[in-house]
Amino acid sequence: MPVDTSAAPLATIGTPWLWAATVLVLLGLLAVDFVITRRPHAVKMREAVGWTVFYLALPVAFGFFVWWRFGGTPAVEFFTGYVVEKSLSVDNLFVFMLLLAAFAVPGQLAQRVLLYGIVGALVLRAIFIAAGAAVLQTGTWAFLLFGGVLLITAAKVLRDALRGGQHAIDIDKMRSVRLLRRFMPVTDEYHGSRLTVRRDGVRALTPMALVVAAVFMTDVVFAVDSVPAVYGVTEDPYLVFATNAFALLGLRALYFVLHNALSSLRYLNHGLALILAFIGVKLVLHWAHGVWPALPEVPTLLSLAVIIGVLLTVTLASLAANRRDARALAAAAQDDVGSSTQAPALRG
Repeated sequence: MPVDTSAAPLATIGTPWLWAATVLVLLGLLAVDFVITRRPHAVKMREAVGWTVFYLALPVAFGFFVWWRFGGTPAVEFFTGYVVEKSLSVDNLFVFMLLLAAFAVPGQLAQRVLLYGIVGALVLRAIFIAAGAAVLQTGTWAFLLFGGVLLITAAKVLRDALRGGQHAIDIDKMRSVRLLRRFMPVTDEYHGSRLTVRRDGVRALTPMALVVAAVFMTDVVFAVDSVPAVYGVTEDPYLVFATNAFALLGLRALYFVLHNALSSLRYLNHGLALILAFIGVKLVLHWAHGVWPALPEVPTLLSLAVIIGVLLTVTLASLAANRRDARALAAAAQDDVGSSTQAPALRG
């Protein structure tokens, strides 16, 4: 007897009013961010921590609203998807940090660059989410496709993590930078947050335009990974969009809080590879369950427990490795001091 692999209509809690309210709140928060970053200034830790706490409290409040209004299942799916997206966004921040350093972005302009990156990421995620929903409507084979994408990505991330070494970005080799330089001249210095200036009667790009283009291109790569990942948690397009939006909104402030800690999470990519592989297997099992109902599916609560467990493990392992290296360096320095004080006595 043939198995029906056609997809049922996607169930969603996203009513037109809820979508409208969400988009309006999102646009309002982005407008506030643009007002804050209109005057370039170095971000102090107190300011960054305050906004980070606000953007962490916001999804928690929203999750409890979903629980109260729509029940426990969509709320758990939202929280699980948010944890997945937030963990992936931390890796996004690490790439942003490398780009800001490679382009020598002045400290007072960093938050405006991050904001451009967040807006670009939101637009791209919305496009990919709509495309993903359309693909899911064509049949359950889409889960196999998404699972395959995540498994391939997980293998690549793990391979790069096992290779180790220092990450670096060569600006001159970036395709987006070479393309822009081919069509327009570029000034050597920044002109505040302006993307273009008129120089000798000719419109020219500033380095700010180049770094924004580079950030936008990295957003494309991350969107390809993150959207299938959260579709592995929930098939509700509204919840997929909400998890992405809440995870991205607080990145600007979180960057300044975690700036020094990002490089210390040495095993972050190992953990992200495991999370992506786990969700990839979950999607493949979901597809296979529709073909062979005897095969099990992975419950959302188990997914949440596994994801949190992996994140805690890689964080603790990173901290332990950092302490071990610090003790080794301190011991080596002490040995050097001891040998230098004994040398004169030996010569005498």
